Amino acid sequence: MKNILYLLPLLSLLGCTGNQSGQKETTDTATAEAVATINYTVVNSYPHSVNAFTEGFLFHNGLLYESTGSPEGMKNTESVVGVVDRKSGEIDGKIKLDRNTYFGEGIVFLKDKLFQLTYKNQLCFVYDAQTFRKTGQYSFANKEGWGLTTDGTQIIMSDGTANLSYINPDNFQLIKTLPVTENGYALPNLNELEYIDGFIYANIWTTDEIVKIDPADGKVKGKLDITGFKNEALRINPDAQETNGIAYNPDTKKIMVTGKLWPKMYEIEFTK
Repeated sequence: MKNILYLLPLLSLLGCTGNQSGQKETTDTATAEAVATINYTVVNSYPHSVNAFTEGFLFHNGLLYESTGSPEGMKNTESVVGVVDRKSGEIDGKIKLDRNTYFGEGIVFLKDKLFQLTYKNQLCFVYDAQTFRKTGQYSFANKEGWGLTTDGTQIIMSDGTANLSYINPDNFQLIKTLPVTENGYALPNLNELEYIDGFIYANIWTTDEIVKIDPADGKVKGKLDITGFKNEALRINPDAQETNGIAYNPDTKKIMVTGKLWPKMYEIEFTK
């Protein structure tokens, strides 16, 4: 009993000392690894088709393009690529895939061509950027195809993992793989992509976050939370699904965001 009484003050002192040390270490680590919050303002909102299962989203020559998928069981959806009418939200389809064979995914324009990924067929279709006539197709080794963007020279592709693939647009051969990390940990579920002012922005599947990735090292440098948009989408259309769709308009310097089966698209502007 005496031994126990003697040890209690000592254990108490050691416990307090350990806690203080742990708190300081945690604080230092959090400070060193903190990812900046990207603030934004809402400029406007526009209608979006509640039948559009958004997979690709971008501006090209002043027009807003959308690529959609067609999940099994959702008969009102189609795998199409076309121009979005910002007054109605409907897509003026230029390309349509056979939903029994292909599931449309990300798109990108580069070198007078339009590239369109398929989900599980390991194929990328290529079209003339003016006529939308199919001119060819490429196979790729990634198990799945998700999102596409470009840095102006190379195609950048996501496949649902924590890696981004840099692709040669002339033959769709892999140039390099960029592992993406947040606070030192791999960040999986990279989805729809957009290249903005030297950084890659990505939707993270199953979340309402968009992350800003440094292409030099793959580290996440910032993130924005658009949960409010998702909540509004669900209030209007209970069938609305995950956030997906980032389109940067170089003419206005603003960004359009949306999600699968969302009733609206939101035009936002980053603030400092």
